Amino acid sequence: MERANPDTIGLEEAKTLHGLFRLRLERTPERCAYRHYDQQAQQWRDTSWAEMGRDVAACQAALDQLDLEAGERVAIMAGNCREWVVFEQAALGLGLVVVPLYANDRPESVAYILQDCGARLLLIEGQHHWDALQACGLTQAPDLVVWSIDPVSDEAVAPLAELLWARQAELRSADVDSHALATIVYTSGTTGKPKGVMLSHHNILWNADAGIRAVPVFGSDLFLSFLPLSHTLERTIGYYLPMMTGATVAYARSIPQLAEDLQTLRPTILISVPRIYERSYNRIRESLTKPAAKWLFEKTVSVGWQRFEIDQGRAGWSASQLLWPLLKRLVADKVLAKLGGRLRIAICGGAPLPAKVGKVFVALGLNLLQGYGMTEASPVIAVNRPENNDPASVGPPLPDVQVMIGDQDELLANSPGVMMGYWNNPEATAATIDEMGWLHTGDKARLEEGRVYITGRLKEIIVLANGEKMPPCDMEDAIVDDPLVEQVMVLGDSRPFLTALVVLNGSEAKAQGISEAPDEVEIRTKILPRITACLADFPGYAKIHRAAVVHEAWTVENGLLTPTLKLRRPRIMERYKVVIDKLYEGH
Repeated sequence: MERANPDTIGLEEAKTLHGLFRLRLERTPERCAYRHYDQQAQQWRDTSWAEMGRDVAACQAALDQLDLEAGERVAIMAGNCREWVVFEQAALGLGLVVVPLYANDRPESVAYILQDCGARLLLIEGQHHWDALQACGLTQAPDLVVWSIDPVSDEAVAPLAELLWARQAELRSADVDSHALATIVYTSGTTGKPKGVMLSHHNILWNADAGIRAVPVFGSDLFLSFLPLSHTLERTIGYYLPMMTGATVAYARSIPQLAEDLQTLRPTILISVPRIYERSYNRIRESLTKPAAKWLFEKTVSVGWQRFEIDQGRAGWSASQLLWPLLKRLVADKVLAKLGGRLRIAICGGAPLPAKVGKVFVALGLNLLQGYGMTEASPVIAVNRPENNDPASVGPPLPDVQVMIGDQDELLANSPGVMMGYWNNPEATAATIDEMGWLHTGDKARLEEGRVYITGRLKEIIVLANGEKMPPCDMEDAIVDDPLVEQVMVLGDSRPFLTALVVLNGSEAKAQGISEAPDEVEIRTKILPRITACLADFPGYAKIHRAAVVHEAWTVENGLLTPTLKLRRPRIMERYKVVIDKLYEGH
Protein backbone atom coordinates (compact mmCIF):
# COMPACT_ATOMS: atom_id res chain seq x y z
CA MET A 1 0.00 0.00 0.00
CA GLU A 2 1.45 3.36 -1.06
CA ARG A 3 1.92 5.77 1.82
CA ALA A 4 0.04 9.06 1.86
CA ASN A 5 3.09 10.71 3.48
CA PRO A 6 6.35 10.16 1.51
CA ASP A 7 8.36 11.42 4.50
CA THR A 8 7.31 8.43 6.61
CA ILE A 9 10.06 6.15 7.92
CA GLY A 10 8.87 2.58 7.52
CA LEU A 11 9.23 -0.49 9.70
CA GLU A 12 11.95 -2.09 7.60
CA GLU A 13 14.01 1.10 7.42
CA ALA A 14 13.91 1.79 11.15
CA LYS A 15 14.57 -1.80 12.35
CA THR A 16 14.67 -0.68 16.01
CA LEU A 17 13.03 2.05 18.06
CA HIS A 18 16.31 3.92 18.38
CA GLY A 19 17.01 3.32 14.70
CA LEU A 20 13.76 5.18 14.02
CA PHE A 21 14.90 8.11 16.17
CA ARG A 22 18.25 8.25 14.41
CA LEU A 23 16.70 8.25 10.94
CA ARG A 24 14.24 10.98 11.91
CA LEU A 25 17.13 13.07 13.24
CA GLU A 26 18.99 12.64 9.93
CA ARG A 27 15.96 13.34 7.74
CA THR A 28 14.50 16.44 9.40
CA PRO A 29 17.04 17.82 11.89
CA GLU A 30 15.62 21.34 12.06
CA ARG A 31 11.93 20.41 12.18
CA CYS A 32 10.11 20.89 15.50
CA ALA A 33 10.00 17.58 17.33
CA TYR A 34 8.42 18.57 20.66
CA ARG A 35 6.63 21.55 22.17
CA HIS A 36 6.47 22.04 25.92
CA TYR A 37 5.44 24.73 28.37
CA ASP A 38 8.33 26.51 30.11
CA GLN A 39 7.01 27.27 33.60
CA GLN A 40 9.74 29.78 34.40
CA ALA A 41 9.32 31.78 31.19
CA GLN A 42 5.55 31.19 31.16
CA GLN A 43 5.54 30.35 27.46
CA TRP A 44 5.55 27.43 25.02
CA ARG A 45 8.93 26.37 23.63
CA ASP A 46 9.92 24.19 20.68
CA THR A 47 12.71 21.60 20.52
CA SER A 48 14.11 20.51 17.14
CA TRP A 49 15.17 16.98 16.27
CA ALA A 50 18.80 18.18 16.19
CA GLU A 51 18.49 19.46 19.77
CA MET A 52 16.92 16.16 20.81
CA GLY A 53 19.84 14.31 19.22
CA ARG A 54 22.39 16.31 21.22
CA ASP A 55 20.55 15.69 24.49
CA VAL A 56 20.17 11.97 23.81
CA ALA A 57 23.90 11.68 23.07
CA ALA A 58 24.69 13.55 26.31
CA CYS A 59 22.38 11.24 28.26
CA GLN A 60 24.15 8.22 26.77
CA ALA A 61 27.46 9.61 28.01
CA ALA A 62 25.97 9.92 31.51
CA LEU A 63 24.62 6.35 31.33
CA ASP A 64 28.10 5.13 30.44
CA GLN A 65 29.25 6.08 33.93
CA LEU A 66 26.98 3.37 35.39
CA ASP A 67 28.59 0.45 33.53
CA LEU A 68 25.24 -0.96 32.44
CA GLU A 69 25.21 -3.90 30.07
CA ALA A 70 22.87 -4.37 27.12
CA GLY A 71 19.64 -6.02 28.25
CA GLU A 72 19.68 -4.51 31.75
CA ARG A 73 16.56 -2.65 32.84
CA VAL A 74 16.20 1.07 33.51
CA ALA A 75 12.93 2.61 34.66
CA ILE A 76 11.25 5.99 34.28
CA MET A 77 8.51 7.45 36.46
CA ALA A 78 7.50 10.86 35.16
CA GLY A 79 4.74 12.75 33.46
CA ASN A 80 4.87 13.37 29.72
CA CYS A 81 7.80 15.59 28.78
CA ARG A 82 10.69 15.79 26.33
CA GLU A 83 13.05 14.42 29.00
CA TRP A 84 11.01 11.20 28.96
CA VAL A 85 11.93 10.75 25.30
CA VAL A 86 15.56 11.78 25.82
CA PHE A 87 16.04 9.20 28.57
CA GLU A 88 14.32 6.38 26.71
CA GLN A 89 16.11 6.97 23.43
CA ALA A 90 19.47 7.17 25.19
CA ALA A 91 18.79 3.86 26.93
CA LEU A 92 17.45 2.10 23.82
CA GLY A 93 20.43 3.29 21.82
CA LEU A 94 22.70 1.46 24.29
CA GLY A 95 20.65 -1.73 24.12
CA LEU A 96 19.02 -1.26 27.51
CA VAL A 97 15.43 -2.28 28.30
CA VAL A 98 13.10 0.52 29.39
CA VAL A 99 10.44 0.00 32.08
CA PRO A 100 7.86 2.82 32.18
CA LEU A 101 6.06 3.52 35.47
CA TYR A 102 2.93 5.58 35.97
CA ALA A 103 3.83 8.94 37.46
CA ASN A 104 1.02 8.64 40.00
CA ASP A 105 1.44 4.98 40.88
CA ARG A 106 1.45 3.94 44.53
CA PRO A 107 4.90 3.49 46.13
CA GLU A 108 4.14 -0.16 46.95
CA SER A 109 3.38 -0.87 43.28
CA VAL A 110 6.54 0.94 42.19
CA ALA A 111 8.59 -1.08 44.67
CA TYR A 112 7.11 -4.34 43.37
CA ILE A 113 7.81 -3.47 39.73
CA LEU A 114 11.37 -2.30 40.32
CA GLN A 115 12.15 -5.46 42.26
CA ASP A 116 10.38 -7.75 39.78
CA CYS A 117 12.23 -6.40 36.73
CA GLY A 118 15.55 -5.87 38.54
CA ALA A 119 15.90 -2.22 37.48
CA ARG A 120 19.36 -0.70 37.94
CA LEU A 121 18.36 2.93 37.36
CA LEU A 122 15.21 4.96 37.98
CA LEU A 123 14.50 8.42 36.57
CA ILE A 124 11.92 10.28 38.67
CA GLU A 125 10.17 13.60 38.20
CA GLY A 126 11.17 15.43 41.37
CA GLN A 127 10.91 15.84 45.13
CA HIS A 128 7.38 14.40 45.45
CA HIS A 129 8.54 11.11 43.93
CA TRP A 130 11.68 11.02 46.05
CA ASP A 131 9.65 11.54 49.23
CA ALA A 132 7.29 8.71 48.26
CA LEU A 133 10.19 6.36 47.52
CA GLN A 134 11.78 7.14 50.88
CA ALA A 135 8.51 6.41 52.66
CA CYS A 136 8.44 2.84 51.35
CA GLY A 137 12.16 2.20 51.78
CA LEU A 138 13.05 2.09 48.09
CA THR A 139 15.85 4.60 48.50
CA GLN A 140 17.77 2.03 50.55
CA ALA A 141 18.02 -0.44 47.64
CA PRO A 142 21.80 -0.87 47.18
CA ASP A 143 21.74 -1.58 43.43
CA LEU A 144 19.31 1.19 42.44
CA VAL A 145 20.62 4.51 41.14
CA VAL A 146 18.11 7.40 41.07
CA TRP A 147 18.15 10.40 38.75
CA SER A 148 15.63 13.22 38.78
CA ILE A 149 14.31 15.59 36.11
CA ASP A 150 13.75 18.37 38.67
CA PRO A 151 16.27 19.01 41.46
CA VAL A 152 15.84 17.02 44.69
CA SER A 153 17.09 18.01 48.14
CA ASP A 154 19.34 14.98 48.44
CA GLU A 155 22.84 14.63 47.02
CA ALA A 156 22.20 10.94 46.41
CA VAL A 157 19.90 11.91 43.51
CA ALA A 158 21.58 13.25 40.38
CA PRO A 159 19.69 16.06 38.56
CA LEU A 160 19.24 15.16 34.89
CA ALA A 161 20.02 18.70 33.72
CA GLU A 162 23.46 18.58 35.38
CA LEU A 163 24.14 15.16 33.92
CA LEU A 164 23.43 16.48 30.41
CA TRP A 165 24.95 19.93 30.76
CA ALA A 166 27.99 20.63 28.59
CA ARG A 167 28.50 16.97 27.71
CA GLN A 168 29.75 16.67 24.14
CA ALA A 169 29.16 13.17 22.85
CA GLU A 170 28.44 11.22 19.70
CA LEU A 171 25.06 9.59 19.37
CA ARG A 172 25.47 5.82 19.50
CA SER A 173 23.28 2.97 18.31
CA ALA A 174 24.02 -0.49 19.65
CA ASP A 175 23.71 -3.44 17.30
CA VAL A 176 20.30 -4.66 18.49
CA ASP A 177 18.12 -7.24 16.78
CA SER A 178 14.69 -5.91 15.81
CA HIS A 179 13.04 -8.79 17.67
CA ALA A 180 15.01 -8.16 20.88
CA LEU A 181 13.27 -7.05 24.06
CA ALA A 182 12.80 -3.27 24.08
CA THR A 183 10.52 -2.63 27.02
CA ILE A 184 8.62 -4.25 29.88
CA VAL A 185 5.26 -2.58 30.40
CA TYR A 186 3.49 -3.49 33.61
CA THR A 187 -0.25 -3.67 33.10
CA SER A 188 -2.15 -1.33 35.36
CA GLY A 189 -5.00 -3.90 35.64
CA THR A 190 -8.00 -3.39 37.85
CA THR A 191 -7.19 -6.48 39.95
CA GLY A 192 -4.13 -8.37 41.20
CA LYS A 193 -0.44 -7.58 40.94
CA PRO A 194 0.69 -6.03 37.65
CA LYS A 195 2.24 -8.33 35.05
CA GLY A 196 5.23 -7.25 32.96
CA VAL A 197 4.36 -7.32 29.27
CA MET A 198 7.50 -7.90 27.19
CA LEU A 199 7.45 -6.02 23.88
CA SER A 200 10.17 -6.12 21.23
CA HIS A 201 11.31 -3.30 18.96
CA HIS A 202 9.51 -5.03 16.10
CA ASN A 203 6.26 -5.38 18.08
CA ILE A 204 5.94 -1.63 18.63
CA LEU A 205 7.32 -0.50 15.26
CA TRP A 206 4.97 -2.84 13.43
CA ASN A 207 1.97 -1.49 15.36
CA ALA A 208 2.83 2.15 14.64
CA ASP A 209 3.50 1.31 10.98
CA ALA A 210 0.18 -0.53 10.64
CA GLY A 211 -1.56 2.43 12.30
CA ILE A 212 -0.24 4.80 9.64
CA ARG A 213 -1.42 2.44 6.91
CA ALA A 214 -4.90 2.50 8.44
CA VAL A 215 -5.15 6.23 9.26
CA PRO A 216 -2.83 8.59 7.31
CA VAL A 217 -0.68 10.98 9.35
CA PHE A 218 1.49 13.78 7.94
CA GLY A 219 4.60 15.70 8.92
CA SER A 220 2.46 18.84 9.25
CA ASP A 221 0.29 17.27 11.96
CA LEU A 222 0.42 18.40 15.57
CA PHE A 223 -0.37 15.84 18.30
CA LEU A 224 -1.44 16.97 21.76
CA SER A 225 -0.11 14.43 24.26
CA PHE A 226 -1.81 14.06 27.63
CA LEU A 227 -2.41 10.33 28.16
CA PRO A 228 0.55 8.95 30.15
CA LEU A 229 3.53 7.83 28.07
CA SER A 230 3.73 4.86 30.39
CA HIS A 231 0.52 3.65 28.73
CA THR A 232 1.19 1.75 25.51
CA LEU A 233 -1.53 3.51 23.50
CA GLU A 234 0.12 6.89 24.01
CA ARG A 235 3.63 5.51 23.66
CA THR A 236 3.02 3.72 20.34
CA ILE A 237 0.48 6.03 18.71
CA GLY A 238 1.30 9.33 20.41
CA TYR A 239 5.12 9.01 20.44
CA TYR A 240 6.52 6.52 17.94
CA LEU A 241 3.92 7.03 15.22
CA PRO A 242 4.56 10.81 15.09
CA MET A 243 8.28 10.07 14.99
CA MET A 244 7.72 7.83 11.97
CA THR A 245 5.84 10.56 10.13
CA GLY A 246 7.86 13.58 11.26
CA ALA A 247 4.87 15.14 13.05
CA THR A 248 5.24 17.42 16.09
CA VAL A 249 4.12 16.42 19.59
CA ALA A 250 3.04 19.04 22.13
CA TYR A 251 2.86 18.03 25.80
CA ALA A 252 -0.24 19.27 27.60
CA ARG A 253 0.41 20.93 30.95
CA SER A 254 -2.15 18.88 32.90
CA ILE A 255 -5.63 17.39 32.66
CA PRO A 256 -7.23 20.41 34.44
CA GLN A 257 -5.55 22.71 31.88
CA LEU A 258 -6.37 20.50 28.89
CA ALA A 259 -9.30 22.61 27.70
CA GLU A 260 -7.10 25.73 27.65
CA ASP A 261 -4.21 23.88 25.95
CA LEU A 262 -6.53 22.59 23.22
CA GLN A 263 -7.56 26.11 22.33
CA THR A 264 -4.03 27.53 22.59
CA LEU A 265 -2.16 24.81 20.66
CA ARG A 266 -4.98 23.85 18.27
CA PRO A 267 -3.78 20.28 17.56
CA THR A 268 -4.72 18.34 14.44
CA ILE A 269 -4.59 14.89 16.11
CA LEU A 270 -5.71 13.87 19.58
CA ILE A 271 -5.30 10.48 21.26
CA SER A 272 -7.83 10.23 24.06
CA VAL A 273 -9.95 8.01 26.27
CA PRO A 274 -13.79 8.06 26.38
CA ARG A 275 -14.01 9.94 29.67
CA ILE A 276 -12.81 13.15 28.00
CA TYR A 277 -15.69 13.04 25.53
CA GLU A 278 -18.18 11.94 28.18
CA ARG A 279 -17.33 14.99 30.30
CA SER A 280 -17.64 17.30 27.29
CA TYR A 281 -20.95 15.69 26.39
CA ASN A 282 -22.29 16.15 29.91
CA ARG A 283 -21.19 19.81 29.99
CA ILE A 284 -23.02 20.41 26.71
CA ARG A 285 -26.20 18.84 28.10
CA GLU A 286 -25.95 20.89 31.28
CA SER A 287 -25.73 24.08 29.21
CA LEU A 288 -28.93 23.32 27.28
CA THR A 289 -31.28 24.84 29.84
CA LYS A 290 -33.63 26.54 27.38
CA PRO A 291 -36.01 24.47 25.21
CA ALA A 292 -35.03 26.38 22.06
CA ALA A 293 -31.32 25.73 22.61
CA LYS A 294 -31.97 22.05 23.27
CA TRP A 295 -34.10 21.76 20.12
CA LEU A 296 -31.42 23.48 18.01
CA PHE A 297 -28.68 21.19 19.35
CA GLU A 298 -30.72 18.03 18.78
CA LYS A 299 -31.59 19.20 15.26
CA THR A 300 -27.90 19.79 14.53
CA VAL A 301 -27.03 16.28 15.75
CA SER A 302 -29.84 14.74 13.69
CA VAL A 303 -28.92 16.52 10.45
CA GLY A 304 -25.19 16.07 11.11
CA TRP A 305 -25.63 12.34 11.62
CA GLN A 306 -27.53 12.09 8.31
CA ARG A 307 -24.65 13.96 6.62
CA PHE A 308 -22.14 11.53 8.15
CA GLU A 309 -24.14 8.50 6.98
CA ILE A 310 -24.32 9.99 3.47
CA ASP A 311 -20.55 10.54 3.43
CA GLN A 312 -20.04 6.94 4.56
CA GLY A 313 -22.20 5.69 1.68
CA ARG A 314 -24.82 4.24 4.00
CA ALA A 315 -27.66 6.69 3.18
CA GLY A 316 -28.94 8.82 0.33
CA TRP A 317 -29.17 12.61 0.20
CA SER A 318 -32.18 14.31 1.79
CA ALA A 319 -33.52 17.86 1.73
CA SER A 320 -32.64 18.32 5.43
CA GLN A 321 -29.00 18.61 4.35
CA LEU A 322 -29.77 22.10 3.09
CA LEU A 323 -29.85 23.13 6.76
CA TRP A 324 -26.35 21.84 7.56
CA PRO A 325 -24.30 24.96 6.65
CA LEU A 326 -26.45 27.08 8.99
CA LEU A 327 -26.51 24.48 11.80
CA LYS A 328 -22.77 23.95 11.43
CA ARG A 329 -22.10 27.67 11.90
CA LEU A 330 -24.57 28.15 14.76
CA VAL A 331 -23.82 24.98 16.76
CA ALA A 332 -21.24 22.46 15.49
CA ASP A 333 -18.37 24.89 14.85
CA LYS A 334 -18.78 26.41 18.32
CA VAL A 335 -18.54 23.01 20.01
CA LEU A 336 -15.51 21.93 17.95
CA ALA A 337 -13.82 25.28 18.60
CA LYS A 338 -13.50 24.21 22.23
CA LEU A 339 -11.30 21.36 20.96
CA GLY A 340 -9.10 23.85 19.12
CA GLY A 341 -11.06 23.95 15.88
CA ARG A 342 -8.39 22.15 13.82
CA LEU A 343 -8.76 18.51 14.83
CA ARG A 344 -8.35 16.34 11.76
CA ILE A 345 -8.40 13.03 13.64
CA ALA A 346 -9.50 12.12 17.16
CA ILE A 347 -8.56 8.57 18.19
CA CYS A 348 -10.45 7.15 21.15
CA GLY A 349 -9.37 3.98 22.96
CA GLY A 350 -8.51 2.47 26.33
CA ALA A 351 -12.15 1.78 27.26
CA PRO A 352 -15.51 1.52 25.48
CA LEU A 353 -16.90 4.78 24.10
CA PRO A 354 -20.66 5.00 24.81
CA ALA A 355 -22.39 4.89 21.41
CA LYS A 356 -24.59 7.87 22.27
CA VAL A 357 -21.57 10.06 23.06
CA GLY A 358 -19.66 8.97 19.96
CA LYS A 359 -22.66 9.65 17.75
CA VAL A 360 -23.00 13.24 19.01
CA PHE A 361 -19.37 14.21 18.31
CA VAL A 362 -19.32 12.46 14.94
CA ALA A 363 -22.56 14.21 14.00
CA LEU A 364 -21.03 17.57 14.93
CA GLY A 365 -18.25 16.92 12.42
CA LEU A 366 -15.45 15.51 14.55
CA ASN A 367 -13.54 12.73 12.78
CA LEU A 368 -13.76 10.53 15.89
CA LEU A 369 -12.31 7.05 15.33
CA GLN A 370 -12.82 4.51 18.09
CA GLY A 371 -10.22 1.78 18.31
CA TYR A 372 -9.46 -1.24 20.44
CA GLY A 373 -6.37 -2.93 21.77
CA MET A 374 -4.42 -4.07 24.79
CA THR A 375 -0.86 -3.72 26.01
CA GLU A 376 -0.21 -7.35 25.08
CA ALA A 377 -0.83 -6.44 21.41
CA SER A 378 1.46 -3.37 21.35
CA PRO A 379 -1.44 -2.22 21.67
CA VAL A 380 -3.81 -1.56 18.71
CA ILE A 381 -5.82 -4.47 17.30
CA ALA A 382 -8.59 -2.63 15.45
CA VAL A 383 -9.57 0.93 14.61
CA ASN A 384 -12.23 2.66 12.56
CA ARG A 385 -11.11 4.36 9.36
CA PRO A 386 -12.20 7.84 8.21
CA GLU A 387 -13.90 6.29 5.17
CA ASN A 388 -15.25 3.25 7.06
CA ASN A 389 -16.44 4.46 10.45
CA ASP A 390 -19.15 3.00 12.64
CA PRO A 391 -18.84 4.68 16.06
CA ALA A 392 -20.66 1.75 17.68
CA SER A 393 -17.81 -0.54 16.62
CA VAL A 394 -14.05 -0.45 17.20
CA GLY A 395 -13.52 -0.76 13.47
CA PRO A 396 -11.85 -3.29 11.21
CA PRO A 397 -8.63 -5.00 12.34
CA LEU A 398 -5.34 -3.28 11.49
CA PRO A 399 -3.50 -4.55 8.41
CA ASP A 400 -1.86 -7.94 9.13
CA VAL A 401 -4.10 -8.57 12.17
CA GLN A 402 -6.22 -11.71 12.29
CA VAL A 403 -9.21 -11.92 14.60
CA MET A 404 -11.69 -14.66 15.45
CA ILE A 405 -14.38 -15.39 18.01
CA GLY A 406 -13.53 -18.16 20.48
CA ASP A 407 -15.33 -19.85 23.35
CA GLN A 408 -17.84 -17.70 25.25
CA ASP A 409 -17.68 -15.18 22.38
CA GLU A 410 -14.15 -14.16 23.41
CA LEU A 411 -12.21 -12.08 20.88
CA LEU A 412 -8.92 -13.72 19.87
CA ALA A 413 -6.23 -11.88 17.93
CA ASN A 414 -3.00 -12.76 16.15
CA SER A 415 -0.55 -10.23 14.75
CA PRO A 416 3.13 -9.22 14.64
CA GLY A 417 2.32 -7.02 17.64
CA VAL A 418 1.53 -9.86 20.04
CA MET A 419 3.89 -9.69 23.02
CA MET A 420 6.89 -11.90 23.64
CA GLY A 421 5.23 -12.97 26.90
CA TYR A 422 5.02 -11.86 30.54
CA TRP A 423 8.29 -11.18 32.34
CA ASN A 424 9.20 -14.07 34.65
CA ASN A 425 5.67 -15.45 34.40
CA PRO A 426 5.39 -18.36 31.95
CA GLU A 427 2.15 -19.58 33.53
CA ALA A 428 0.38 -16.27 32.83
CA THR A 429 1.85 -16.23 29.33
CA ALA A 430 0.47 -19.70 28.56
CA ALA A 431 -2.94 -18.65 29.90
CA THR A 432 -3.04 -15.62 27.59
CA ILE A 433 -1.42 -16.88 24.37
CA ASP A 434 -2.54 -20.34 23.29
CA GLU A 435 -0.48 -22.97 21.47
CA MET A 436 -1.59 -21.64 18.08
CA GLY A 437 -0.35 -18.14 18.92
CA TRP A 438 -3.79 -16.59 19.47
CA LEU A 439 -3.95 -13.82 22.05
CA HIS A 440 -6.96 -14.23 24.35
CA THR A 441 -8.21 -10.71 24.98
CA GLY A 442 -10.72 -11.46 27.75
CA ASP A 443 -13.27 -9.32 25.92
CA LYS A 444 -16.47 -10.60 24.36
CA ALA A 445 -17.13 -9.50 20.80
CA ARG A 446 -18.92 -10.12 17.54
CA LEU A 447 -17.64 -9.67 13.98
CA GLU A 448 -19.94 -8.01 11.48
CA GLU A 449 -19.16 -6.73 7.97
CA GLY A 450 -15.45 -6.82 8.71
CA ARG A 451 -15.76 -4.74 11.89
CA VAL A 452 -15.21 -5.71 15.52
CA TYR A 453 -17.97 -4.95 18.03
CA ILE A 454 -17.02 -5.33 21.71
CA THR A 455 -20.01 -6.65 23.61
CA GLY A 456 -18.69 -7.12 27.14
CA ARG A 457 -15.98 -8.39 29.42
CA LEU A 458 -15.63 -12.06 30.35
CA LYS A 459 -14.59 -11.48 33.96
CA GLU A 460 -16.45 -8.25 34.84
CA ILE A 461 -19.76 -9.93 35.51
CA ILE A 462 -21.80 -9.56 38.68
CA VAL A 463 -23.46 -12.80 39.78
CA LEU A 464 -26.17 -12.19 42.34
CA ALA A 465 -26.87 -14.68 45.10
CA ASN A 466 -29.83 -16.00 43.06
CA GLY A 467 -27.60 -16.71 40.06
CA GLU A 468 -28.73 -13.78 37.89
CA LYS A 469 -25.85 -12.24 35.92
CA MET A 470 -25.30 -8.73 34.59
CA PRO A 471 -22.34 -6.65 33.30
CA PRO A 472 -21.69 -3.75 35.70
CA CYS A 473 -19.88 -1.66 33.06
CA ASP A 474 -22.95 -1.52 30.83
CA MET A 475 -25.11 -0.43 33.75
CA GLU A 476 -22.56 2.17 34.84
CA ASP A 477 -22.37 3.61 31.32
CA ALA A 478 -26.15 4.00 31.34
CA ILE A 479 -26.23 5.63 34.78
CA VAL A 480 -23.51 8.23 34.09
CA ASP A 481 -25.58 9.32 31.11
CA ASP A 482 -27.57 11.27 33.71
CA PRO A 483 -25.88 14.69 34.27
CA LEU A 484 -26.47 14.28 38.01
CA VAL A 485 -24.02 11.36 38.21
CA GLU A 486 -20.32 12.08 37.77
CA GLN A 487 -19.10 8.57 38.66
CA VAL A 488 -20.75 5.32 39.71
CA MET A 489 -19.83 1.76 40.63
CA VAL A 490 -22.45 -0.98 40.66
CA LEU A 491 -22.09 -3.66 43.36
CA GLY A 492 -23.79 -6.96 44.09
CA ASP A 493 -21.52 -9.94 43.41
CA SER A 494 -22.78 -12.84 45.57
CA ARG A 495 -25.21 -10.43 47.22
CA PRO A 496 -29.03 -10.57 47.28
CA PHE A 497 -29.50 -7.37 45.23
CA LEU A 498 -27.68 -4.59 43.39
CA THR A 499 -26.47 -1.37 45.00
CA ALA A 500 -24.35 1.53 43.81
CA LEU A 501 -21.71 3.94 45.05
CA VAL A 502 -22.28 7.35 43.45
CA VAL A 503 -20.21 10.51 43.06
CA LEU A 504 -22.55 13.37 42.20
CA ASN A 505 -22.00 16.28 39.82
CA GLY A 506 -22.03 19.13 42.34
CA SER A 507 -23.49 21.83 40.08
CA GLU A 508 -26.29 19.58 38.80
CA ALA A 509 -27.09 18.38 42.32
CA LYS A 510 -27.38 21.98 43.51
CA ALA A 511 -29.63 22.83 40.56
CA GLN A 512 -31.89 19.91 41.50
CA GLY A 513 -32.09 20.99 45.14
CA ILE A 514 -30.07 18.02 46.41
CA SER A 515 -27.96 18.75 49.47
CA GLU A 516 -24.19 18.28 49.56
CA ALA A 517 -24.59 15.35 51.94
CA PRO A 518 -27.93 13.78 50.98
CA ASP A 519 -29.55 11.58 53.61
CA GLU A 520 -31.30 8.27 52.98
CA VAL A 521 -34.63 9.98 52.25
CA GLU A 522 -33.09 12.25 49.59
CA ILE A 523 -31.25 9.33 48.04
CA ARG A 524 -34.43 7.24 47.96
CA THR A 525 -36.68 10.01 46.59
CA LYS A 526 -34.40 12.13 44.39
CA ILE A 527 -31.44 10.00 43.28
CA LEU A 528 -32.60 6.39 43.03
CA PRO A 529 -35.55 7.25 40.73
CA ARG A 530 -33.16 8.86 38.25
CA ILE A 531 -30.85 5.84 38.38
CA THR A 532 -33.84 3.57 37.82
CA ALA A 533 -34.90 5.61 34.79
CA CYS A 534 -31.42 5.20 33.28
CA LEU A 535 -31.76 1.41 33.54
CA ALA A 536 -35.19 1.18 31.91
CA ASP A 537 -33.82 -0.88 28.99
CA PHE A 538 -32.15 -3.46 31.26
CA PRO A 539 -33.81 -6.67 32.53
CA GLY A 540 -36.04 -6.31 35.58
CA TYR A 541 -33.50 -7.92 37.91
CA ALA A 542 -30.93 -5.26 36.93
CA LYS A 543 -32.34 -2.79 39.42
CA ILE A 544 -30.39 -0.71 41.92
CA HIS A 545 -32.16 -1.14 45.27
CA ARG A 546 -29.95 1.09 47.38
CA ALA A 547 -27.26 3.71 46.79
CA ALA A 548 -24.70 5.63 48.80
CA VAL A 549 -23.29 9.02 47.85
CA VAL A 550 -19.54 9.39 48.40
CA HIS A 551 -17.90 12.79 48.44
CA GLU A 552 -14.42 11.96 47.16
CA ALA A 553 -14.02 11.93 43.38
CA TRP A 554 -12.27 8.80 42.09
CA THR A 555 -9.04 9.79 40.38
CA VAL A 556 -5.75 8.36 39.16
CA GLU A 557 -4.01 10.34 41.89
CA ASN A 558 -5.89 8.70 44.76
CA GLY A 559 -5.43 5.27 43.21
CA LEU A 560 -9.11 4.61 42.50
CA LEU A 561 -8.85 4.88 38.70
CA THR A 562 -6.38 3.30 36.31
CA PRO A 563 -4.37 5.74 34.14
CA THR A 564 -6.96 5.15 31.39
CA LEU A 565 -9.70 6.18 33.85
CA LYS A 566 -11.19 2.73 34.48
CA LEU A 567 -12.51 1.92 37.93
CA ARG A 568 -10.14 0.01 40.21
CA ARG A 569 -12.99 -2.00 41.68
CA PRO A 570 -11.13 -3.84 44.47
CA ARG A 571 -9.56 -0.61 45.74
CA ILE A 572 -12.87 1.27 45.70
CA MET A 573 -14.53 -1.60 47.55
CA GLU A 574 -11.74 -1.63 50.12
CA ARG A 575 -11.91 2.16 50.57
CA TYR A 576 -15.68 2.13 51.13
CA LYS A 577 -16.09 -1.22 52.88
CA VAL A 578 -17.99 0.29 55.81
CA VAL A 579 -20.34 2.17 53.47
CA ILE A 580 -20.95 -0.96 51.36
CA ASP A 581 -21.59 -3.13 54.41
CA LYS A 582 -24.21 -0.62 55.53
CA LEU A 583 -25.94 -0.85 52.14
CA TYR A 584 -26.44 -4.56 52.76
CA GLU A 585 -27.18 -4.26 56.48
CA GLY A 586 -29.82 -6.78 57.52
CA HIS A 587 -29.46 -8.94 54.38
